[in-house]
Amino acid sequence: MEKLALEGGKKLQGSVKVSGFKNAVLPIMAATVLCGDRCVIENVPMIKDVKILAEILKALGATAEFTADGILEIDTKNLTNREAPHEFAKKLRASYYLLGVTIGRFGEANVSYPGGCNIGTRPIDQHIKGFEALGCDVSIEHGVIKCRTEKLEGTKIYLDVESIGATINIMLGAVFADGQTIIENSAKEPHVVDTANFLNAMGADIKGAGTDVIRINGVEKLHGCTYSVIPDQIEAGTYMIAAAATGGDVLIQDVIPKHLESVTAKLREMGVVVEEFDDAVRVKVETDLKGINVKTLPYPGFPTDLQQPLSTLLAVTKGTSIVTESIFESRFKYVDELKKMGAMIKVDGKTSVISGVDALDGTTISVTDLRAGAACIVAGLVAKGTTKIEDIYHIERGYDRIVEKLRGLGASIECIDE
Repeated sequence: MEKLALEGGKKLQGSVKVSGFKNAVLPIMAATVLCGDRCVIENVPMIKDVKILAEILKALGATAEFTADGILEIDTKNLTNREAPHEFAKKLRASYYLLGVTIGRFGEANVSYPGGCNIGTRPIDQHIKGFEALGCDVSIEHGVIKCRTEKLEGTKIYLDVESIGATINIMLGAVFADGQTIIENSAKEPHVVDTANFLNAMGADIKGAGTDVIRINGVEKLHGCTYSVIPDQIEAGTYMIAAAATGGDVLIQDVIPKHLESVTAKLREMGVVVEEFDDAVRVKVETDLKGINVKTLPYPGFPTDLQQPLSTLLAVTKGTSIVTESIFESRFKYVDELKKMGAMIKVDGKTSVISGVDALDGTTISVTDLRAGAACIVAGLVAKGTTKIEDIYHIERGYDRIVEKLRGLGASIECIDE
């Protein structure tokens, strides 16, 4: 079984380049189904979720091949199958985007209930609400979501919650709908905007992405294009937090600083020095840090995907911190692993109270989900002695070559087989 082994106590120093955004590239890959043409996607992260979705597309009859590092060519001209294989779909939360694109292109879809991280209730009721409003008959039979429609009709859809997945999925499904579709209370995250930009590059007519009202004017057809995915703000934030936790000095390159404003604000509140450049941020520690309070919120608030690594930083920061998780109710499972290392954290429902300790002690810990994997790595970087991390397949789902990148910053980390 593969594990990560870390020797803690080394300050991260140097520069690191951020890869393309996992949460943007997956809906963009799915969106290629709509055009029935060849697309070239650049700045694609080499992660497990991308490889799984590429296999799903190939199972549908598409071609999907990496022609160079970070460049993925997909041709969906000759799709022969309209049902995603269950064994792949159950491994991937983003498999639900195949609903929107196959409904849009063929008027029917059969997709297994999506998998992904077990971090709490993740309903797809808003997706179904949107598809039904567009004119689809939706049913769930034996774990398979089935959608059928004779004709997609543009309409007004109000989302009960700011669901990223539902916003993107409805947007995908509405591209070919007759007339105009309006999504109200839509999610505003950067990957919603990136997906809309990709669709527009293929010939769609979408306005308002990044605001709480998105308007999609239906078109008759799309065409292939070449498109570069935005940088991964969660990967960037993880390196920012890791640099701060180790008392280091790191330049994080190929980022969009505006997407990191909530992380930057919280790190500065702790006493971390954060310098912003056109496409980079520099994080360095020059003084003792202090505890803070933080609450996860939809963009532009502090992202839920960075709550776990930030909490690990707070666990070794002087004072008491309070972390409120307002997005997912089961995102504190990793706390038990940090407690094995000596962290003092009390969880009550969606809130954790963190009393900073001088140091964590290296031991063997397990990854409970993707972003908990980042928290475990940060813990290993700051702990005394050796930390071994199990179940690292979670990490491989979303962090591109993280071992190689951390080594480049001076970390003592390696993948071992025990």
